[in-house]
Amino acid sequence: MKPYSYHELNPLIRLKELELIPAELMERMIQAKDIQEVGELLKTTVYAEYVNDDFEDNFEEGLALEQRKLIEELAAIAPKPKIVWAYTMRFTFHNLKAMTKAELLEENFDDLYIYDGFYSLDQIKSAVKTGAASDLPEAILASVQEVKQHFAESNSLQGIDIIFDRDYLRCMRSLGEELDSPELLDEIISFIDFTNIVMTGRGIKQKRSKGFMSTVLSSQGSIPKEDLLNVVEESMGRFTEFLLTTDYADVIAPLIQDGTIDLAQLEKIRDNYLTGRFDLAQVQAFGPLPLLALLNAKEVEIKNLRLLIVGKRVGITEEHLRERMRETYGA
Repeated sequence: MKPYSYHELNPLIRLKELELIPAELMERMIQAKDIQEVGELLKTTVYAEYVNDDFEDNFEEGLALEQRKLIEELAAIAPKPKIVWAYTMRFTFHNLKAMTKAELLEENFDDLYIYDGFYSLDQIKSAVKTGAASDLPEAILASVQEVKQHFAESNSLQGIDIIFDRDYLRCMRSLGEELDSPELLDEIISFIDFTNIVMTGRGIKQKRSKGFMSTVLSSQGSIPKEDLLNVVEESMGRFTEFLLTTDYADVIAPLIQDGTIDLAQLEKIRDNYLTGRFDLAQVQAFGPLPLLALLNAKEVEIKNLRLLIVGKRVGITEEHLRERMRETYGA
């Protein structure tokens, strides 16, 4: 399949958006009395083929397959395939973390692999095992080598997550600059900022040292890393005061009460904020935002369906489901 221009691609994106579950149908599933009623409603969607008598036991496979089909299709027709990787890079680094731990612990974590559209399970495992894989970028191979060296010196699994998470943000920022799309780069920088904010809040709560947090936080966002480090060893109240001086004050302010912040809700607010930025794609005829918005909408939909199905199985109330679910694209 030949790549499309954005002029050709974006009308196709609009058609794919029609396959997403509408907000009103998602609300009906939240209100469903049991998992069987959820299944009946899902039969009117693209997930119909995965609904059977005990669909809730293996529905995860259907979610993964639907996401994979979309990634494959978009990677094949995007003007620049790396536009898709700007979104799925998060899966690449997830896979690197999982397979590195599997290698070091002599375990099999193959079932944790998430399709990213670019690097197969065998390629990831080869890179982790040998430190060399011709198809993976040099920056990623360097991360693998650094992780393995760190583990050899410290025997610490925690360092694996820290190094890969840091390098993921650096690689994503670099790719955003390479693709020469100001809107995409703004999205990436906002994601990095929110990731730093969440990690700083956790660090304060866990009483982490400034030195430790210096290895965790990324310098690739718009909020200076040093400004975040300056509040790490202070109170949560000082941290929330600082957040109200940033460009994200209006978004974060509702989560702050009496000098504390709800970190769990902060992650939800982050996802909703980024989805809101993708709403710009609804009026953009050219450029990569519509494609990325569709990928984001699909992942949000999958997260919501996963939460909904698990919630219905264990009896989570409608109110608590709504509190935890992410906002959908265009809602």
